[in-house]
Amino acid sequence: MLSFFSPASCAFILLALSRYVLSAPIASSGTGADTQNQTSPSPAFVIYTNKFVSSSVLPPVNELKGYNVVALSFLLLKGPFDQAAAWAALPDAQRAATKTEYANAGIRLIVSAFGDSEEPTTSKSDPLATANSMAQFVLSSGLDGIDVDYEDLDAMNKGDGVAEAWLVTFTQTLRQHLPKGQFILSHAPIAPWFSLNSVFLKSGAYRTVNKQVGHLIDWYNIQVMTEGANEYTDCTSIVSSSGTQFPQSSILELAAGGIPASKLVIGKFATVSNTTTGFMDPKTLGECVSSAEQQGWSAGIMAFEYPDADASWIAAARGSAFPIIS
Repeated sequence: MLSFFSPASCAFILLALSRYVLSAPIASSGTGADTQNQTSPSPAFVIYTNKFVSSSVLPPVNELKGYNVVALSFLLLKGPFDQAAAWAALPDAQRAATKTEYANAGIRLIVSAFGDSEEPTTSKSDPLATANSMAQFVLSSGLDGIDVDYEDLDAMNKGDGVAEAWLVTFTQTLRQHLPKGQFILSHAPIAPWFSLNSVFLKSGAYRTVNKQVGHLIDWYNIQVMTEGANEYTDCTSIVSSSGTQFPQSSILELAAGGIPASKLVIGKFATVSNTTTGFMDPKTLGECVSSAEQQGWSAGIMAFEYPDADASWIAAARGSAFPIIS
């Protein structure tokens, strides 16, 4: 997904970087997830927040009614930026109070790593050290987990297996510090990386990642967004038949190929201003969601980003398949 380094967040970034030490030992601040019962939500209704909202970082919980996961964006190789930095810069007591408010509303708070501005494999970042430092951020910032928005296109498109190996090691190391059932660990791959396109068949792309560490990943926020003028633009290509360019990458085709349908969250941009292709209004998306739900799928919906995708957006996208009870 897109990342923005806004001027409004610069002060937060500097303060957060001063508090967040990449080489710090793994330790918890004591304000994080309830380690006794932190199961991942299913279905997952995920909203990313990257743009500056307010000095409180997050909006009142009623503005996010219908979501159960908020992903603060983004945690980069150099440390937290934008909303992730703003969260880290809050006083401990304010973070804890906000965390409690959101938890009482049934909303988990996680951080999203990387985004489209970073190429961790191409830049030869060490997956072990990177996972250690990012796990430390989750623990020290009192969060419920992490989302891996890996978009190193150059590395994955080579088809030499290096990108997959990087992701496998990174995921395994994250889980060592963020145990399953206590912390959320999601990934946000672009849909073509699950396809049987000849480029990605060479080393398997995310099919290989899923085969090796899928059991460690709670769900996939699959980006069916900006993959061409005619790709993932209607319910058929999203739900049941993705077409010839990225074959076998629709939700039901992936499920038929052995990837659990319960992990296949449908992800879309909330506004046309964020994308040149693949935009879908929430009401139409709700029709696709209903079609998938009627065929046995129930994983959930992801949107990028708040405030464009607010409570009314997710209500329309959930539609009749997942109606919001007042």
